[in-house]
Parts: sequence; structure tokens; C-alpha cells
Amino acid sequence: MRRLPSLVLALSLMLAISSCIAPQVTADAIAARILVDGESIEVRLPSGSTVQQALDEAGVKLNSLDRVDPPPYTLVQDGTEVLVTRVEERFEIEQIPLPFDRQTLPNETLPEGETRLLQPGQNGLQEVTYRILLEAGVEISRAPVKSVILSEPVPEIVMIGSQSATTPVAIEGRLLYMASGNAWLMEGNSANRTPIVVSGDLDGRVFRVSPDGRWLLFSRGSDDENAINELWIAPLEDTELEPIYLGVDNAVHFADWVPEVPSRSIAFSTVEPSPGAPGWQANNDLQIVSLTQTGRPMAPRVVVDSNAGGQYGWWGTEFLWGNDSAHLAYARADGFGFVDLDSGRLEPAHQITPYQTLSDWAWVPGLAWSPDHQTLYFIDHGPPVGLESPQASPIFNLAAKPRVGPSPLTLAERTGMFAFPRVSPLLPSDTAEVRFRIAFLEAIHPLESEDSGYRLAVIDRDGSNHRVLFPPENEEGLEPARPGPVWSPSGSRIAIIYQGDLWIVDVATGAGQQLTADGQVETLAWAP
Repeated sequence: MRRLPSLVLALSLMLAISSCIAPQVTADAIAARILVDGESIEVRLPSGSTVQQALDEAGVKLNSLDRVDPPPYTLVQDGTEVLVTRVEERFEIEQIPLPFDRQTLPNETLPEGETRLLQPGQNGLQEVTYRILLEAGVEISRAPVKSVILSEPVPEIVMIGSQSATTPVAIEGRLLYMASGNAWLMEGNSANRTPIVVSGDLDGRVFRVSPDGRWLLFSRGSDDENAINELWIAPLEDTELEPIYLGVDNAVHFADWVPEVPSRSIAFSTVEPSPGAPGWQANNDLQIVSLTQTGRPMAPRVVVDSNAGGQYGWWGTEFLWGNDSAHLAYARADGFGFVDLDSGRLEPAHQITPYQTLSDWAWVPGLAWSPDHQTLYFIDHGPPVGLESPQASPIFNLAAKPRVGPSPLTLAERTGMFAFPRVSPLLPSDTAEVRFRIAFLEAIHPLESEDSGYRLAVIDRDGSNHRVLFPPENEEGLEPARPGPVWSPSGSRIAIIYQGDLWIVDVATGAGQQLTADGQVETLAWAP
């Protein structure tokens, strides 16, 4: 009886040991075949085993992308074949050329059909990363996962001669215009045209000739996604020299030469790009950048600090130089005034009821200095004609505001909001009186001037001798656009854009002469 506990203990130990031993193949074992890596591996397993256990028994290691048929959780039957397909992933980088575009520029100075290469084209380069999947060494999938442009293609630019439908006329000074994003110079006569900038990316916001006539200041699109545009200058006398970047971005409303000879400084105002309409938030600042004798820019200096800009200040403030560097005016949606260049203060001269556009732009009154700097000519927003609010009034008048003294005097009623007044150079006079004219655009439908066509008109300095010059009454009106009418250096002619082409109009007779015929002109400038 004493041996019974020992026997029980021995049996317990044997059971414990047997439970730790893996199942052994018994008479009811099943067979399976593993097909992997080009081999066939036979294994025998206890009934009820899974495919995964069969793989373990065969010593087959699976990678993360490998496929097993049937799946690893499947119970193995006697004679089951398990197929393991090795799946491999790899990445390849391929460089792909980006073909360049071919741009053609009609040129009326070349014989019809003749071509001239202005800029050779160059392919760009794109780097594409592909994810490739291979099954059993055979490629089954190739998909791009990353793309990087290493270099942008450079377009080929070719001038093609086109038959000119215009008669050459004499041109005084230097008449410049922008067409299809390129800058051209007419000098001597309208048939003598020189390409100044042919990159095709000028945006037309800034297009000004220096007072000494040697440089063109212009704005062009930017490759920087954080910039709206860039300011550049190009020489007009040595056109072989490359344009110079001024290091100034986002000049949307104003940039112009400081009126001095030689021309060594440029004033500008900036905005901050914004994802919402209109695409920017104005700084309403004023800065001046000076240039070396070769046109290289120095560090800008701030004249007017960034500020709110009054009502609708998000749109921006515009500035206008007089005939010298001592007189600078500003205009914004709620009025205009003068800039104290020493202190940077804005000195209001006249308040204007802001026009309610009900859109993502703001109306800013056009300004023009008198040659003696005693008067500012401007477009005033008049009172309502019916039950509309003052902000919605459709009345816009051309008025004159003396720099000191009385209230503004209306010179021409119901001109329209886009009249763009421009003062002529001083005209010959038999008396000591200062004589000049004001050119402006006059709406054909003045109560609907936002969408109306316009006609070119002139008046004397006091509003007398009002004459409509161009186009004739039976012709389609002008589409109002900056810079509006542009005077010739002598004041005898006015250049305008009509139906996309450059025209000059004789002030004495009102006769118009078309200078271009491609319908691509967007802005212009005229210098002595």
C-alpha cells in the first residue's frame, strides 16, 4: 500500500511529458506537396493540419508579398498541392524628356511667310519613379509613384512674316507696346519694329519707359508659386543685353520710374499673394529701389510703410508721379491725396464715396497731374440718380481738384468709371498762359459704364472745347483698359488700343491710323 503514491506520481510525470511532445505522424497521417521556388517538397502531416503547418514542416519561409494557394489557414487534405508564388517588389527611376512647345509670333516687318528663329527650343527632363511587382520573376505591374520635373522645357519661338494691312506712318520718340506677352519697340516709323523682350510671359501690369528713354520697366510671370509676378528692366538701346531682374516680386498695382534724368530709381508697391479672390492682400506700401549705372538693383528703401489702405484696402493703393521727383499722388477706393516723401505720410485731398462693385475687385479713381503740379484731374463718383444707395450710384464725372484752395470742379459729366484721364505735354501758346489738354475715355452708355464701350475725347484744361475723336459714332466702341489714352511727346497724337490693335489718333482731325493687325496688343507706352 505504501507503493501506491509512488505509482500515481510516476504516471502523472509520464502524462505531463507526453503532453509536451509534438504530434507524431501516425497511421492516419496525410501527405501534401509544396510547390515553391521551382521545387516540389513532399511532407506528411497529422490529419487536421493547416497549410501554414505544412509550410512550416517543409521549412518554407514566406515574404510579406508572397501568395499561397490555398490560403495558409486552409485545412490540408490528403494529396493537397500547395502553390507558393514568390512576389517581389522593386523601384526603378526613369528620366523622360519633356518636349518643348513651338510658339509663333506674327511679324509684319518680315516678308509674308518668311520665318526667323528668336529662341531655340529645348526639351525639359522629368524623373519618374515606378513601383514594379514581379511574380515568379515575371513583371506583372508597373505603376508611377513619384514624379519630379528636373528642368522645364524651353519653348521654340519663331517669328513668321505676315502681310501688313497697315500703312507705315512716322513715329516720334519711342513707341512701345506689348503683344502676346512680348515687348516691341517702334522707332522712326511704324514699320521699323524691334523685339525687346520675346519670352512670352509679360503680364502687362507694369510697362513703363524710363524718363531718359533708355530702359523699359516691365512685369512678367514668376516660376515661384509664392509670387504673382516679378519686376524686370530691359535696355532699349543695346538690345543684345539681357533683361535684369530687380529682385522685386508681387507688384500688382504700381511700379514706375522716379521722374529724373538719368533714370536711376524705381518706385513700387507690393501685395501678398492670397488663395482667396482676387489673389492677393495689398500692403499699400511704397518702396524705392535705386540702380547702378549698369542697371543693377540695390537694396530697396521704404517710403510708406504697409498700412490698411482705407476702405477696400485689400485691393490696393495706386500712385502717380508728377513731372518731377518731388510730386507724388496716391489714389484708393475712398479718395486720393498727396504723399509726403520725407515723412512717408499720406495727406488726403478729397474723399470719394467708394463704389460698390459686388465683386472681387475695387474701383479706384483715375488720376492725372497738370504739368505745373497745381491741379489733379480725377474721376469722381457722383451722387445717385434714383433710389439706389450712394455706393451704387452709376454716375462718374471728370473733375479737377486744385492742390490748395477750393473744392473740385466738374469738367465733364457722366464720363464713366473707366475714363482714365491723361494730361498732354505743354502745348505752344501765344500767351503766357500754360496750355494743355486732357484726354479721356467717355462711356457710350454712361449709366452702364462698367460694361459699356467708350470713345476717345479731349477737353482743354478748363473743360472747354470738348471733342469726341475716335472711333466714329457708327463704329464699335473702345474697350476701356489701362493705360487708357497715351500722348505722343509733342501732344499732337494719342495712342490707344482698339479691337486688340495699336492705333494713333490725330488730335486736330480725329483721324485714326491702325499700326498693328494681329489683334494681340495689351498695353503700351510712349517716350521722347
